[in-house]
Amino acid sequence: MAYANPDAPGIKMPRKPDLADHFIACSSLGRYLTVFDESRFVITDDFNQEGAVNRTAAAVASIFSNDPLVAEAALLPLGKAALAKDNNERERYEELFTLIEAQALNSTVKESAQSLLESGFREARIREIEETLSGKLSPARIRYRAFLEIVRHLTEHKITPQLFRDEFLDFTYAVAGRLDFGIYSFCLDRIFANEQIPMKAKGYVVSELLGFPATIRRELLTNLLTLEGLEKRLADFVRDAIIQKLGDVAATEIELLAALKTSQMSMDDINNMLAGNA
Repeated sequence: MAYANPDAPGIKMPRKPDLADHFIACSSLGRYLTVFDESRFVITDDFNQEGAVNRTAAAVASIFSNDPLVAEAALLPLGKAALAKDNNERERYEELFTLIEAQALNSTVKESAQSLLESGFREARIREIEETLSGKLSPARIRYRAFLEIVRHLTEHKITPQLFRDEFLDFTYAVAGRLDFGIYSFCLDRIFANEQIPMKAKGYVVSELLGFPATIRRELLTNLLTLEGLEKRLADFVRDAIIQKLGDVAATEIELLAALKTSQMSMDDINNMLAGNA
């Protein structure tokens, strides 16, 4: 993407990448949406706060997010913006929602985009989608808070690592598909980074992660290996477990993604490396 240099009409100059470009790059790598510095994932709350994410990024997120809850939430600020426009300006949003309907990765997002478009961005329809999302998220977040209490009990040695593993699995099954991936991932980061949590408990969690679906497993293990201040003993255990359970190919893929994440390489860097090895 480029813009015209006003000092040299007709000449296209590259522009500085924005958050929308970053979201597209995440999707190209098969990763969930993150902020620029990779400090956290984008979650539904980011689209419930006015001005938290710009409209261009929200549009891209609604198409490219691998988390359907995030993608659907990204439609809401766009729908509200369309509602506030007059008929002439609203045509641009109608074109945008037609694009989202055609290109979104998730069928629910396609249907929501079509519904908003057909309703003329009525406030009542926007509220219905908000309420549906709230129904999907709220019970899971209550369960999330309850699980944090279990984590606290573990740090206080009130439960064993074995019992913690059972609680972790129960929590995971309870919130699967109902909790933002970013929140779930952040919860795991807190577990792995907490020095008060026994290594045995962390090992149990890693062992369970190895059995997760490939895309989610890759993301979580990459996050773990790039966690700031990660204990060497845990890092070595994770790498050995990946090789033993998943094989050399998966291990190499995860290591490359970890290297990419910590090196702050751009998509151009990746493409140049691939071209050089071709």
